[in-house]
Amino acid sequence: MSDHDPLSGSVLMGRLDELAHATSEPGVLTRLTLTPAHREAAKLVSAWMREAGMSVRIDRIGNVVGRYEGATRDAPALLVGSHIDTVRNAGRFDGNLGVVMGIAAVADLARRGCVLSHAVEVIAFGDEEGLRFRTTLTGSRAVAGVFNPSSLADVDADGVTRAQALADFGAPRGDVAEEARDPAHVLGYIEAHIEQGPVLEDRELPVGVVTAINGATRAEVQVRGVAGHAGTLPMHMRHDPLSAAAEMILAIEARARSEADLVATVGTISIPKGAVNVVPGEVRFTLDLRSPVDSARNAARADLEGIMKGIAKSRSVETTLRVTYEAPATPCDPALQARLSASVAHFGAAPFHLPSGAGHDALAFRGRWPVAMLFVRCAGGVSHNNDEYASPQDIELASRILTHFIEGFGQGA
Repeated sequence: MSDHDPLSGSVLMGRLDELAHATSEPGVLTRLTLTPAHREAAKLVSAWMREAGMSVRIDRIGNVVGRYEGATRDAPALLVGSHIDTVRNAGRFDGNLGVVMGIAAVADLARRGCVLSHAVEVIAFGDEEGLRFRTTLTGSRAVAGVFNPSSLADVDADGVTRAQALADFGAPRGDVAEEARDPAHVLGYIEAHIEQGPVLEDRELPVGVVTAINGATRAEVQVRGVAGHAGTLPMHMRHDPLSAAAEMILAIEARARSEADLVATVGTISIPKGAVNVVPGEVRFTLDLRSPVDSARNAARADLEGIMKGIAKSRSVETTLRVTYEAPATPCDPALQARLSASVAHFGAAPFHLPSGAGHDALAFRGRWPVAMLFVRCAGGVSHNNDEYASPQDIELASRILTHFIEGFGQGA
């Protein structure tokens, strides 16, 4: 395809490379919310949106919003977006890809003179990662109308409040609640994103249609025994919480392996006051449990609590589980999945459905309006580091699928 084609993989890759130069750390991509690097990225995205034929504004929470009008000025909008903030030492595709693809889709529609029955709003959300302040998804939550005003008082590591950071960023002053969209004027939301996992690559597929964003339960598990001398305490007389924890962790793995789409991870483990010559007295570990089906996740959690208590009893130790975070699954709308699958098939690719194990801005719209997600294959499933990669060919195909979906949506196809 010609480089004048906004959906060309080489054009899109060039924009991702250009956007990656908006960073707080030379040599690596770090773009936390409401920083000068974020402001630089927002200016670049704004320019691309205007070039594509959109009216553009920065909203009160720091999102960049571009609108491509429909046949009437008050036409309801299909929202298309992702985020432009990053983790530290990030890859250039996470979030940014969905924004660049959304802009390219509108640019292609405008180039061809397509006026749809609905408007298209491309939104570059500014705070999906949640690294600078203690709350996250503030941009998408504001649009959804579920923004918590108390998060304006959140403070970063330098003592700067979110409210001050918004002022420094240049966001308009005013009530963030006014950014909430009326669901009657929103047709739905679609987000294109790299998979951040290895499933599509393993199946040799360029794209996938997301069925749901996994619900998640996070917990801290404490196992208490009796500390003792490593040399003098006979094995059969020990109350060793570490051995019990090891058995529990293997049981967690086995339970997750027994059910499709259920994943469980023990990400940290610690031994307070541990020493090489001491039988531990206490062990703590974390549990991260995810599933696209809330009932399955809740059942797994209940099962694991029972299994761990049984292990503790058999080893003469005690255990407690404390839930620290819980979020319900966000199902993708079946009708939008079907439309998206039809667009995938239109370009000769095999429609494949899979859940998202990672969270996305689409989470904020649960229960507000229909959501859909298109995944793009990424090399090795690697994300959140500089090795993150999606090929120009896959990006171009995904962009054409997204554009077809947007255009067909307006035609009722």
